[in-house]
Amino acid sequence: MTPDLGPFPWAAYAVDAWQRSVLFLDVLRRRGNAFLEREDDPMRNVLSFGFELVRDGRDLPRPVNYWMARVTPPEGAPLADPLNRPFIVIDPRAGHGPGIGGFKADSEIGVAINAGHPCYFVGFRPEPEPGQTIEDVVRAIIAFAEEVGRRHHGAEGKPVAIGNCQAGWALLMAAAIRPEAFGPLMVAGTPVSYWAGRQGHAPMRYLGGLLGGSWLTHMTGDLGGGRFDGAWLVSNFESGNPANTYWTKQYEVWADVDRAAERYLGFEQWWGGHVTLNAEEMAFIVDKLFVGNRLATGELTFSDGTRVDLRAIQSPIIVFCSEGDDITPPAQALSWVTDLYGDIDDLRTHGQTIVYSVHGSIGHLGIFVSGGVARKEHNEFASNMDMIDVLPPGLYEAVLQESAGKPGAELTRGEWLVSFEARQLADLAQHGATDPEDEARFAAVRRVSEANVALYRSFAQPVVRAMATPPVVRALEQLHPARLSYTLFSDRNPWMGWVRALAPVLQAGRQSVDPDNPGRTAERAVSQAIETALSDYGRQRDALSETMFRAVYGSPVVQALTGVSAESAPPRQRPGLSPDHERFVALATERLRAMIPAGGLPEAVVRALLWIRLPTGTADERSFAVIRRIRAAYGADRMPLAEFKRMLRLQFFMLLIDEPAAIAALPALLPDDPAMRAEAFAMVREVVTAVGEVEAPVAERLDAVERIFTGAEPPADTGKVRRLRASPRGTAA
Repeated sequence: MTPDLGPFPWAAYAVDAWQRSVLFLDVLRRRGNAFLEREDDPMRNVLSFGFELVRDGRDLPRPVNYWMARVTPPEGAPLADPLNRPFIVIDPRAGHGPGIGGFKADSEIGVAINAGHPCYFVGFRPEPEPGQTIEDVVRAIIAFAEEVGRRHHGAEGKPVAIGNCQAGWALLMAAAIRPEAFGPLMVAGTPVSYWAGRQGHAPMRYLGGLLGGSWLTHMTGDLGGGRFDGAWLVSNFESGNPANTYWTKQYEVWADVDRAAERYLGFEQWWGGHVTLNAEEMAFIVDKLFVGNRLATGELTFSDGTRVDLRAIQSPIIVFCSEGDDITPPAQALSWVTDLYGDIDDLRTHGQTIVYSVHGSIGHLGIFVSGGVARKEHNEFASNMDMIDVLPPGLYEAVLQESAGKPGAELTRGEWLVSFEARQLADLAQHGATDPEDEARFAAVRRVSEANVALYRSFAQPVVRAMATPPVVRALEQLHPARLSYTLFSDRNPWMGWVRALAPVLQAGRQSVDPDNPGRTAERAVSQAIETALSDYGRQRDALSETMFRAVYGSPVVQALTGVSAESAPPRQRPGLSPDHERFVALATERLRAMIPAGGLPEAVVRALLWIRLPTGTADERSFAVIRRIRAAYGADRMPLAEFKRMLRLQFFMLLIDEPAAIAALPALLPDDPAMRAEAFAMVREVVTAVGEVEAPVAERLDAVERIFTGAEPPADTGKVRRLRASPRGTAA
């Protein structure tokens, strides 16, 4: 580093800035070359792990460009335990290439491998197969999950599947139409309820309405010769944050070009790996999901008549989102729960377990690539997947605390302690929802979109398709601004030759200056001013977009013309309870009531544990660790995880339908041997007290169970059982 002494600090800064500028251009040159080198690679990805291909989607009855590979653990990683359930990580096909789920060692894939799980990755080739549809992709995900299930049929539990961003809703569709193929599902940064949001947030949800619906998507697909260029999706993402896109991302590399280049090039390898979709695929996504919003309320039907109802999913669903995510805000990730279910009992009677976690600040990409998130949230979810799988039906929030200093910290598997706290549907409202007025506005957008698409198909589509000759399609693709930003700085441009020649010379004679150089200080001030101006522009643009959207689609004239109104019937009907489901619930209730006196010691222990924890509505990692240890000591093969889950759910529902009768029947389930009773209660106490000091209601119930198990006193006062009920928030164990 050149010292900034003497009367010429600005001269030293000028040399430094000149060198950084040339070196920055060289970074852009290398970026462009890498883009061109990978453009024709059919298997391009940014995985930092080795893998072996195990299933090619082109071999399916309906070929797709997806593929599935088994990830090879890196040197030093633990060997996969064949009894551990396998993990499947599915990447989003949203304009970029695959690999973001395994971009770093600390990633979703890395977490699963380090926990000793076999891990599979689902990626895709840059070009779709002819005639490929979203329905074909969904069925391919099912085929991949079934293949993993066959390969690991001896594992304890069905495969865990993780869907990132748009892969999340495809995964949910797959699990809805083939629930038996999947274990727990985790959807990270996944939009499912597309109309939901809060005023002043999530400006991207207004884009469809401001463009007059999806006709422009159809036209773009026609101009692409039947293909939709993913570069348009990338440009759309970038437009959401003009400060970062047009200044900050580049400035940070230029300002610290000696150290920031490799990190920047690594990320751009993924960000610039544009892929394409068939026009029909993109039309489905926009018409049925983004504008139509048909998934969240069970309105989506496939071409063969298959109804995609998320209530049919039998596996637990883990929803991970963030308040700092402008692409998929928490409202869009969570509101489908209140769209589908009328109340918590409705959710339970469908046997559904939903766990959610809302990060306070991480951005959209950070959900998948942040090492901190991987080491905390993803690690805890992976480590406790068996616990999540056996949670009783209900809605839970995952709460993470540092484990250091906590009672029973030795029972946790890392630096964090996770507990799952029961919630009501109303608790989701704090993260945003869709009020009746917004519902009417977006319903009007849907009808305007349908009309505009019909007009486009009738009058403009034949002309556009005639114009889209192969040379025109190729020229439009190469001249796309997102693609030009790479190719213009590559060696394909002869004007970059001087950069290639000069950069090594300047690097060898690098003369950087101190951070407190006056030129550097002024530079940072100018950068901050530019960033502030662009950020202000973005906020004002978004505010204006929201105002225009609300004014246009909230207009009584527009709503009257489209046949919707916030004052009339709901613009879209919720699925509600079908007569068949109501009959099913009634029959199941009677069957469960008849089964209350049936069972033995295992049923008694599980019923007692569930009843004791009812007041808190919390399931704790430490308690489950004790259950896992006890189960291992008695032989896990005597009661497989699936059987344990089935028994736990039965006992939970018995407590829900008739709690006093279920507790009164406990003595009949216990053996006559006092030693066996005492040993069983010792297990109950060990599980309950693993969390340290217990709350008063829990302690009272523990004492009551002790009297039942030891035969000291029967539970005569069943009214007291009801008085010990928890507040409305705590209604699940």
